[in-house]
Amino acid sequence: MSTAQARGADHFVIVGGGTAGWMAAACLARLLLRTPGPQKVSLVESEDIPTIGVGEATVPSIQDMLRYLNIDEADFVDATDATYKLAIRFRDWSGPGSDFFHGFGELGPTIDNLPLFQHWLREKIAGAPVPPLSDLSMSAQLALHNRFAKPTTNGNSPLYMAGYAYHFDAGKVAQYLRGYAEAKGVRRIEGRIIEVTQDDQGDIAGLRLADGREIAGDFFIDCSGFAGLLIGKTLGSDYEDWSHWLPCDRAVAMPTQGLRPIAPYTLVTARAAGWTWRIPLLSRLGNGYVYASRFCDDETARQTLTDAVDSAPVAEPRLLRFTPGRRRHPWLRNCLSLGLASGFLEPLESTSIHLIFANLFRFFDYFPRTVDCATLSQGFNARSVREIEEIRDFLILHYKASPRRDTDFWRYVTGMDIPDSLSAKSEVFRQQGKLFADYYDFFKPASWMAIYDGLGVVPDAADPLAALVPQDKARAILRDVTEGIRQAALTAPTHEAALSALLRRAL
Repeated sequence: MSTAQARGADHFVIVGGGTAGWMAAACLARLLLRTPGPQKVSLVESEDIPTIGVGEATVPSIQDMLRYLNIDEADFVDATDATYKLAIRFRDWSGPGSDFFHGFGELGPTIDNLPLFQHWLREKIAGAPVPPLSDLSMSAQLALHNRFAKPTTNGNSPLYMAGYAYHFDAGKVAQYLRGYAEAKGVRRIEGRIIEVTQDDQGDIAGLRLADGREIAGDFFIDCSGFAGLLIGKTLGSDYEDWSHWLPCDRAVAMPTQGLRPIAPYTLVTARAAGWTWRIPLLSRLGNGYVYASRFCDDETARQTLTDAVDSAPVAEPRLLRFTPGRRRHPWLRNCLSLGLASGFLEPLESTSIHLIFANLFRFFDYFPRTVDCATLSQGFNARSVREIEEIRDFLILHYKASPRRDTDFWRYVTGMDIPDSLSAKSEVFRQQGKLFADYYDFFKPASWMAIYDGLGVVPDAADPLAALVPQDKARAILRDVTEGIRQAALTAPTHEAALSALLRRAL
């Protein structure tokens, strides 16, 4: 089809609701429906098809979406049962009793073009006494003391190095975004899809519903979950299975009564065949066990979760099945896949929501004028695949670098082959303490450092640039920064006080 003949991309049809579908609807409405024009956005979903939605933890980039949609934080937090999140706390990942934080933000300032944590690492390799790495993280120290303060633009304050995200109820987020999208002009269509029709070129032409209605569109967004109704079943984009590297393929989830104080971090605890999560919301706790079915049966998993929770259940456990991996072509012809239809990575680092709106914003960079857009889709796919593979490697590191060998699961993940991309990064870190990350990488060097150190990985030598700074200078800065962070953490309000101030009511 030539450009002159190509059909315009005016009517966008989203298939599936849930977090992915309504996030797409809200963002498209913000982009396309601000002024009168030919553009239309419709969303087709069936109340008979349940969504996956459980309690969700996010990463700081969630704020990009709230800013884009001009959403008031207090209104969002109140409507979605949300709390603040400063870090992930890892327990037992290096063995029983081990405990470390992966805090958001930086691990100290930059000293002569090198992050402070590299000077800390130089001291540790030399055998000098050093504080725990988490003492360099403003967010980790706030989390440790159950306190909260927002980052500041003042570069002289330790809070300049902090970062935060949210925990929230995914079902309530979908409802909130639905209200936003419909208010902006998105049309919701209730119905069960029984057929997807294609035109002579193979593009998707429309949907046929069970009641006989036909929904035509120009561009389609597949948010149908693991079913991949459009991108997979209709257009045939294969799914690349990553179970070899990420063997966890099931989860059992169960909400329980809330506990006080409300922790401003996600707790993940290593278990015999995977790990459990605890996500604190305003009204309850979200709990779950992510595990590998080849090493653990479902009943054992349920019992493990039941034994792990710290408060009374408020609902029965739910079993979820998934295959880690990605679509080979997340954008194919006139169809973009988002959320579970595009790929799945276990929620160990809370990246699921991020990947939805990251791909939405990336799609806006490549936004098509017509449905004849193969060059645009190729560029999008290359960047999308690069990001999910980088996140995949970061997750694999949590398993591969662990010193645990106490169960069949841990012996497998610590002994498995890993992608060449991760091998290269691991080798250069072990040899000379360098952490490779570039502009497009989602996880920056501070994140990689937190996981390496938390799992007990110490390189053979420090980054050679660290030797260019006199040790006395580096030690003095290290001492001053850690003390400044400690004082700022201890003087910050409690997490619950910060939430009360935001919502202007007692919790």
